[in-house]
Amino acid sequence: MVRPPLTPEERLRGEHLGLLLREARGGRSIAEVAAAAGMSAETLRKIETGRIATPAFFTIAALADVLGISLDRLAVGTTPAVPT
Repeated sequence: MVRPPLTPEERLRGEHLGLLLREARGGRSIAEVAAAAGMSAETLRKIETGRIATPAFFTIAALADVLGISLDRLAVGTTPAVPT
């Protein structure tokens, strides 16, 4: 199955998600956080850099738990503003 290309909005949302996760990680290493969340450091690196712009829900839930950040905060921080 071929996955359709991401829209510019999806890419931007992925970049914002990565930024929020990097900020929440603070001084902890990628390897430490990734291991605690049950994923590889390379996967976390790709999420943080936006190369995986639409990670699976349970991946983000595990990261949020390890980083002590709510899923609500991640959702608000990655939802584009609606023009008024």
